[in-house]
Amino acid sequence: MKNIATNYFFKYSSGPLAAEKINFLKEQITKFDAAIDGYVTGVRGNKIADRTFYTASELGDFGLLWVILAVLRAMRGTKLDERAGLRAVIATGMESTLVNIFLKSIFRRSRPTVETDHPLPLRQPLSSSFPSGHATAAFCAATLLSEKDKLGWFYFLLAFVVASSRVYVRIHHSSDVVGGIVIGLMLGMLGRTLAPLRSRKAKR
Repeated sequence: MKNIATNYFFKYSSGPLAAEKINFLKEQITKFDAAIDGYVTGVRGNKIADRTFYTASELGDFGLLWVILAVLRAMRGTKLDERAGLRAVIATGMESTLVNIFLKSIFRRSRPTVETDHPLPLRQPLSSSFPSGHATAAFCAATLLSEKDKLGWFYFLLAFVVASSRVYVRIHHSSDVVGGIVIGLMLGMLGRTLAPLRSRKAKR
């Protein structure tokens, strides 16, 4: 049984056919990145758009925006809000460690090589491009902070602006951001499961 499983793995994960599939996938990702970047190019240079996305990108550094929002929610005073805020702060730290130390070291993807003059100050990261840490942190935090909060839509709107800003400022490929969004949502849902705002006893 073991030999059958091993043979099956090598049959479908190696060889010319597997290489063709991988190359095809890379080509599609490259086309996707180029298409989105081409669309965004038409917006770059607009003063309002520049100010909005560069500011969002800066606020997203090190999860600063999400820590501030988590503290603000905790300051509302209810036990539920305090728990939600504390949970988001802890999750932001754990997410950052997982993405920046573990995941980025695995993929080691190069960042966009297009040379451009940035109209506003911007920190240039040296880490791997995939996944986007800004996108991962944004959607992880938004998933956690939005639970049992009427401002839930606002958190996700901010998350989208922060995540998309990384493509706008040409620090990330679009696929880096998409990957970060997916990972962030998964981590956020995991956080909801492991640290629910209300215990089962409280619900009864």
